[in-house]
Amino acid sequence: MSQALTGQTMNAVIRPEAQIGHAIAKSALTKLAAWINDRNIPFLIISIGMIVMLLWAGSYKMTAPGAEGIVPLVSNSPLISWHFKLFGPYIGSDIIGSTEIVAALLMVVGYLRPQAGIIGGLIATGMFATTSTMIITTPGAIVSVHGLKYMGFLGLFLFKDVISLGASLYLVTYFGQRAILSENKSQ
Repeated sequence: MSQALTGQTMNAVIRPEAQIGHAIAKSALTKLAAWINDRNIPFLIISIGMIVMLLWAGSYKMTAPGAEGIVPLVSNSPLISWHFKLFGPYIGSDIIGSTEIVAALLMVVGYLRPQAGIIGGLIATGMFATTSTMIITTPGAIVSVHGLKYMGFLGLFLFKDVISLGASLYLVTYFGQRAILSENKSQ
């Protein structure tokens, strides 16, 4: 039972909130929000930012300073410390960097083939779910100042992975909605 999708229905599938768009927006603030939404600006910024970050970080991990820089993070993580014990810091870091690059490239392909973007987003989700736990396991991430616990500079650096986890999940759902639309078009 295939159903032809109209332009209005396609927008609802891709971005359900777009139906709020210009037809309902009355104040300048809501019109601005609708304008941003209609141009897909959040997706573009999040996807391009994620792709650049993964390519850059992945390639840096393939250098000696990049590999040495993640040793304290990986070594103290119960989820991934086995990785360096098995492969050593340099090959282990190369594998992590390669994984980041593959995730980024799959997201790029996702612009044309949304299923690839879903896979890239899922890889990034797994990576950032793992690295988000390092806030708790890495010495120096949480510091005590006058008896109160704070995130130190290392903790704040790692906290970006919590935000990146949310961005990765957003990309999975965005590419997923695009893939659903593609599947329905082909029926």
